[in-house]
Amino acid sequence: MNALLGIIFHALGGGASGSWYMPYNWVKKWRWEVYWITGGLFSWFIMPLIAVLLTIPGWQGILEATPGGVIRNTYIMGLLWGVGGLTYGLAIRYLGMSLGNSVLLGITSIVGSLGLPILRNIPGIAELIPDGLSFTDLFSTTGGRIVLLGILILLVGIILSGTAGIRKDQDLGKNKEGVNSEFKLSKGLMIAIVSGILSAFFSFGIDAGKEMSSIARSLAVEQHYPFVTQAGTGFKYLFENNIIFFVILWGGLTTNLIWTTALIFKNKTGGDFIDKKTPLLSNYLFCALAGTTWFLQFFFYGMGETKIGNGASSWTLHMATIILTANLWGFYRKEWKGVSKKTYNMILMGIGAILLSVIIIGVAKWLYPELNALG
Repeated sequence: MNALLGIIFHALGGGASGSWYMPYNWVKKWRWEVYWITGGLFSWFIMPLIAVLLTIPGWQGILEATPGGVIRNTYIMGLLWGVGGLTYGLAIRYLGMSLGNSVLLGITSIVGSLGLPILRNIPGIAELIPDGLSFTDLFSTTGGRIVLLGILILLVGIILSGTAGIRKDQDLGKNKEGVNSEFKLSKGLMIAIVSGILSAFFSFGIDAGKEMSSIARSLAVEQHYPFVTQAGTGFKYLFENNIIFFVILWGGLTTNLIWTTALIFKNKTGGDFIDKKTPLLSNYLFCALAGTTWFLQFFFYGMGETKIGNGASSWTLHMATIILTANLWGFYRKEWKGVSKKTYNMILMGIGAILLSVIIIGVAKWLYPELNALG
């Protein structure tokens, strides 16, 4: 039953992650920085606050009891991830949901799988990060070699997707209409690389803040909160990760608020918030929907991980669902309309390779639990 619930929660989280940007497409006559920060307030402040108020007993006391270094490091990971989240929106704007998510998720997967192992091979840095497998360890084990095979297939998928993007640019030429009107390949790919690398810091932030979720779990057990379950010799609380998300997202809010405020002053777009010539009510509702849907990806991910109890299975289910959902939306929006059959088949092969790599890496971590020390 726990496994089934875990699959359902991850499917909901992945579906939310692959869908949250869609409501922004229905916002009319607002500039990017205005609708981004409006939705962002729901993503990084309102919904996380509601979540901790409803699900974390004594959340303020947990923050007070947590060592300052843990909160600081978690917040810093959030700041860095915030840059990734900020540039994510720009990458999707210029590349579209299909190509943008394929490239972004591919790069994030590589950094998430190999980032810490590579750092563990660097003298002076290895002592500053959690213990685990190093990059050289991957070559000496069967599981590690399977992971490297998955990474290789992932790189092939990214290259195929990027090549499809280049061919799309050539196929469309100056005839970019509808959803393709803002398509800018070179700018979008550069932004996607930055975003893909920094987006992996959310995962690092979760690792940095595990002490907070541990305290939340203990309090939930002591106070006989519902949704506490026995897991082996210990306990799991369904919502224990919400306190970590709360701190990470404060970092994301800080980064995005500074950048969008600067853009609003620079472009003098603050009037959009009250411009009656725009559909104000629907714009605010769609931004709220986008921001809320964005937060739900992590809300359900945290619930799924407590049920399955396996980081590799959680990661695989989550990433696979995101890839499928985002690309279904991309095809629904006809982002590849007007391209040649060869270009269309190439993006399908790229998506398929990325999805296959996620499954291979996830299966490797399931068969060889020691690989969960990758990050």
